[in-house]
Amino acid sequence: MKLSLGPLLYYWPREDTLAFYAAAADWPVDIVYLGETVCSRRHELRLSDWFELAARLRDAGKAVVLSTLPLIESESDLKAMRRLVAHVGETPGLALEANDWGAVRLAARAGLPFVAGPTLNVYNPDTLRLLAELGASRWVPPVEAGRALLAAMPVPPGVETELFAYGRLPLAYSARCFTARHYNLQKDDCQFRCLDHPDGLRLATQEGEDFLTLNGIQTQSGRVYSLAHRLHEVSGVQVLRLSPQWRHMARVVEVFRALIAGDLAPAEGGARLKRIMPGEVCDGYWLGGAGAGGGEEVRDEA
Repeated sequence: MKLSLGPLLYYWPREDTLAFYAAAADWPVDIVYLGETVCSRRHELRLSDWFELAARLRDAGKAVVLSTLPLIESESDLKAMRRLVAHVGETPGLALEANDWGAVRLAARAGLPFVAGPTLNVYNPDTLRLLAELGASRWVPPVEAGRALLAAMPVPPGVETELFAYGRLPLAYSARCFTARHYNLQKDDCQFRCLDHPDGLRLATQEGEDFLTLNGIQTQSGRVYSLAHRLHEVSGVQVLRLSPQWRHMARVVEVFRALIAGDLAPAEGGARLKRIMPGEVCDGYWLGGAGAGGGEEVRDEA
């Protein structure tokens, strides 16, 4: 089973982002996803910077995938997506993650194989079969998909399955920016306040419990999703996706690599991760229940 480092969902300063990926070049991950997948206003790194990072990581032996935005709101967004798809098509050794059906269409027209991202919302065999016919070589189920859906989904020959296995869950996208709203700012004058929240802006209930995490136009889970303690339940999956967090990401990768190698028991792996997570653990969606639930085994072991 392979490990992938999913696209960076947060807005970090340029130097911190570059340092993160320079370190990731030495981590035991097989695949690295690059590119902005939340808000087109985030410009600490431009497309040319992502392309340069892709070349460096490819030279370091990683399989590199460039990801598209899931929400296209303007002509400039569309132009950027076209440029990204064209670059992948012209550059050997790069792959594309399509997070919008427009990106799927561009890839299919170019005869370019692609990864069907989680925001394409594939819930049934017909949709997955259509994507395979259009050129999908790998698919990522929606983050709320559980073990029952995976077990029941017939995957077309030649298509790999990549499972979101760690990180705050991206739940929804909006044309509005909720981080800007929190600061009583307009979206077009947000002052890039996302930079102040490298793991997102915590939203709690009146009782102080984690509810959601605000990340610009993206709404995430309040808790951190992890399947480390349930890895023995995962089957039919070729790639596990780990979503970047601000601190201790190298240790997260090490735990999952040890779990895959059989050098660490699932319960102990879950307990180790709990100590370095930026929030409480959850696995409710995997169990077919409420997303914020689950994680009992981790709490017992920690």
